[in-house]
Amino acid sequence: MTSTDYDDFAAAYAAENEKGLFNAHYARPAVVGLAGDVTGRRVLDAGCGSGPLSESMRDAGAEVAGFDVSAAMVDLARERLGDDVDLCVHDLMDPLPYGDAEFDDVICSLVLHYLEDWSGPLSELRRVLKPGGRLLVAVNHPTAYAVVYPDSDYFRVTQYTEDYLFDGREVFLTFWHRPLHAMSDSFARAGFRISVISEPPLAADTPTELRPSGFEGEAFICFLFFVLEAV
Repeated sequence: MTSTDYDDFAAAYAAENEKGLFNAHYARPAVVGLAGDVTGRRVLDAGCGSGPLSESMRDAGAEVAGFDVSAAMVDLARERLGDDVDLCVHDLMDPLPYGDAEFDDVICSLVLHYLEDWSGPLSELRRVLKPGGRLLVAVNHPTAYAVVYPDSDYFRVTQYTEDYLFDGREVFLTFWHRPLHAMSDSFARAGFRISVISEPPLAADTPTELRPSGFEGEAFICFLFFVLEAV
């Protein structure tokens, strides 16, 4: 299975994300922290999955819309969020079904690393943002690829596949590694300026049994987070 097969394991993936280290205690609290006060802001959750980030944004006072390529994920998000959140099934590789400058913020968490070409998606995300709006991005940390695959070429955009255990089910996901400079170049070409690069610590409430083996500090190489300004 690849990243396009989420319909096949949506429930297992969502269940794992409710309690697992990487999402519940790392990526999600990091994105929420970077978003800050979203009261009254219109926020698009691009690649919303089962909707936990949309829920966090809505509960913090934002007006939320979201989409995901997986119909099963969107169904789970609708169950979570009800009918008052605008949700749809959509592929980020296609033009977005929203107007120009419609959103104050866009969240694109753990999505872009599934894509070989970022140019079209980033241009569309820039289009739907108001000038000065923010794009919050979380992706696989490029240094992690260099550590796990030391014989690979860090500087080349490269496809790779890894196996994960989601709620007891083994799943294979396919990603695209890209070096940091390639990310930065893509952001700039699409009309974004980097305002924050973050390598945050784990959430303070992370249970000891979930922390990585041999883990002694509060931060580890896993995901890389950006706050980008639409210019």
